[in-house]
Amino acid sequence: SPERRRMSFETLGLHTALTSALSIAGYTAATDVQTRAIPPALEGRDLMVSSSTGSGKTASFALPALMRVLKGREAAQRREKGMAHGPRVLVLAPTRELAMQVSKAFSNYGRNVQGLRVATVVGGVPYGAQLKALRGPLDILIATPGRLMDHMANGKAVLANIEMLVLDEADRMLDMGFIDDIHHIAAATPATRQTVLYSATFGGHVGRLAEQLLRDPLRVEVDSQTEAHADIEQRLHWADDLMHKNALLDHILTERSVEQAVVFTSTQRDADWLADRLAEAGHAVAALHGGMPQGRRTRVLEGLRRRQLRVLVATDVAARGIDVPTISHVINYGLPMKAEDYVHRIGRTGRAGRSGLAVTLAERRDAGMVQRIQRFTTQRIPAATIAGLEPKRAAEPGPRPAGRSFGPRPNGRPGFKPAGKSFSKNGPRAPR
Repeated sequence: SPERRRMSFETLGLHTALTSALSIAGYTAATDVQTRAIPPALEGRDLMVSSSTGSGKTASFALPALMRVLKGREAAQRREKGMAHGPRVLVLAPTRELAMQVSKAFSNYGRNVQGLRVATVVGGVPYGAQLKALRGPLDILIATPGRLMDHMANGKAVLANIEMLVLDEADRMLDMGFIDDIHHIAAATPATRQTVLYSATFGGHVGRLAEQLLRDPLRVEVDSQTEAHADIEQRLHWADDLMHKNALLDHILTERSVEQAVVFTSTQRDADWLADRLAEAGHAVAALHGGMPQGRRTRVLEGLRRRQLRVLVATDVAARGIDVPTISHVINYGLPMKAEDYVHRIGRTGRAGRSGLAVTLAERRDAGMVQRIQRFTTQRIPAATIAGLEPKRAAEPGPRPAGRSFGPRPNGRPGFKPAGKSFSKNGPRAPR
């Protein structure tokens, strides 16, 4: 409800050290997912949370986790003991980028928690600093499953005092093959722990994982895919072939409205190839994918945040967790493997109250995935054409549906005019 969304953080039972940090960060009222997830999390309930990108989900588990640290310290002081060996809170994330983003959130929200110790353990970076962090007193550990398993095997990561386990983007971790690692890690934590699981969906293997790891969990579902991304305009361009698709991409990237764009490809090889092609065309561009060394990936992301890059060509895994408010366009050059990934992709734009545009460039072979995306989001993606770059193949036998036509305005600048619809009952009709 609107009243719930407007609830202040002070009414959620948070420590003043946290509410003051939120105030400094400019957050005045809790979002819907925070209002619904924080109170039961503070009570120690296990949670299954489904929330759209950009809804404030990180704070919805970071704030209860920090409360656990504060209460644990108070209890330890009463017993006149020092900090427990090993972390109290463990957050598992699928990628380095997401883990780093979560770590930054903990540092921001916990800035007024005296002596807060947060360690981040991810692959692709040297072991030395991680081993040093694991040796000392530690409150919160944020990790990707693979590297954490390495430290557990060496006896360096002690999980015997974990009070809260958070699985962020559990569906993504399972898609990446971490199911056995997650079970192994969870088994090393106390059975009395609190477990909080975040996922885009709770069907299939994610639902089974929840049954195995959670006790009487409370379901929190916020923002259906239909309601999500209200600030993002979606648009679909049908392309006859690769050459046509490249021409559409080139036209879109030359528009003045493009502040910064993320162009998604299906493979790492495509990302490298397309970034090279766009660089030759004069764009300030870089590729980002899991096959790159971590140092280079960090430099690319920093270049994006500093606006040294105008275009980022990325794969799904690499771009997960990117939060750059100035990204005005997301372009699906290669379609995702799963409909859920489409939602995560377009969530890279339209952030921090800004509007964004998500453009999908689809060939005839992509028609099935386009329909699956529309079924998943329960939204149709409006078809459009660019003047001079209309598809030559009809979307169906007979007269070609017009879609929306983008042509020159009287002042010579491109604009659009409604020109009918190009949808059947089951979604867009693909060219044949």
